[in-house]
Amino acid sequence: MIKYLKRGKDIEVRAEDDSKVRSTVEGIIQAVESRGDAAVREYSRQFDQWDPADFRLSAAEIEKARKSLSAREIEDIAFAQTQVRNFAQIQRDSMRDVEVETYPGVVLGHRHIPVNAVGCYIPGGKYPLLASAHMSVLTAKVAGVKRIVATAPPYQGAPHPAIVTAMAMAGADEILVLGGVQAVVAMAVGTPSIAPVDMLVGPGNMYVAEAKRQLFGRVGIDLFAGPTETLVIADDSADAEMCAVDLLGQAEHGPTSPAILLTTSEQLAHDTLAEIQRQLTILPTAAIASVSWAEYGEVIVCDTREEMLRKADELAFEHVQVLTRDPDWFLEHLSNYGGLFLGARTNVAFGDKVIGTNHTLPTNRAARYTGGLWVGKFLKTCTYQRVLTDEASALMGEYCSRLCHMENFAGHGEQANLRVRRYGDRAEVPWYAPVPAAKTVLER
Repeated sequence: MIKYLKRGKDIEVRAEDDSKVRSTVEGIIQAVESRGDAAVREYSRQFDQWDPADFRLSAAEIEKARKSLSAREIEDIAFAQTQVRNFAQIQRDSMRDVEVETYPGVVLGHRHIPVNAVGCYIPGGKYPLLASAHMSVLTAKVAGVKRIVATAPPYQGAPHPAIVTAMAMAGADEILVLGGVQAVVAMAVGTPSIAPVDMLVGPGNMYVAEAKRQLFGRVGIDLFAGPTETLVIADDSADAEMCAVDLLGQAEHGPTSPAILLTTSEQLAHDTLAEIQRQLTILPTAAIASVSWAEYGEVIVCDTREEMLRKADELAFEHVQVLTRDPDWFLEHLSNYGGLFLGARTNVAFGDKVIGTNHTLPTNRAARYTGGLWVGKFLKTCTYQRVLTDEASALMGEYCSRLCHMENFAGHGEQANLRVRRYGDRAEVPWYAPVPAAKTVLER
């Protein structure tokens, strides 16, 4: 039986918050649609106190940012990007174009075609999340995207040099210093100074996530990636210090980031609650993490690991850290998660920053139907067909004609009938009527 030692905000309160966010985002989209760059600039001044002559950085400004970093900082960025690039390339290599003769004379295939233009949002107003440049820009580059626009908000009144450098090293074609909903909308709908893209990717706060949701259809998106979620699954083999560190390490993302401990050990649950309070007295980001933990943190005690499994699949969280005797059991049985972190030697921060998997992952239970950002998200799998022989065209035409007649699609049927008459030497086939049943063309 499930027992809650701590609960977060009620669902009704969260729904009210979501409604306010939707309304704000709708207004910004309408303003940018109608007033373009002027609206973008107004919102940039309002939300970020940022009003440069040009939101787009020049080559000289990008180089200046790079030169402001130490050799060690550049080497660290390069190391992380190597890991991400390597795994993205392995994923790309696993996706093969296909062409096969599925029936005598009938050839079917598909090609993986990169999206032409992508806008990558890199969060950076509160924390300079340069890792998001690796995850979005670099992965799009490996996929073969032709035009990559990367944007991040100013950090403390200026472009953050590490974010700018990471964008450039990852292969961005255009770099903007522009944040929030106004940046996402400008890339999606286009303005006189910013050409529109075909797809938006990257994580963000609840406003950025909502903007992507409202813009979906006009442009493609990677997934709905809102405030960070983390779930720690632990049994009595885990310790409270690690559970608390792994919960607060993600709760510091923002004041609306859920963090949940799911355990079969009530003792561990109580110990972790006490350890979290201790760590919040010394954590430098406690001002944010304490709010997140107070309002969205939960501690849930289950009787069995099977009960934990059911609850974890119901939650469908973005990050799932498994601290149990047999973490691979959850790898084999868990079905709803964004990223899985198995055992004490790994953790969500590794995935966020350096290990090579992508950190843009589904939130708000979207893990029930999608995985995270990966190279395949930037590729359109497009099919094609080719018919090589008269006999095959006439045969497919006969079956197609009769199937179209069942659906009352006379025009479709005539497309098929024309091929039967022309390639099957059956001039008696009537217009807009099904081909009479007969021996197949290949048998005649």
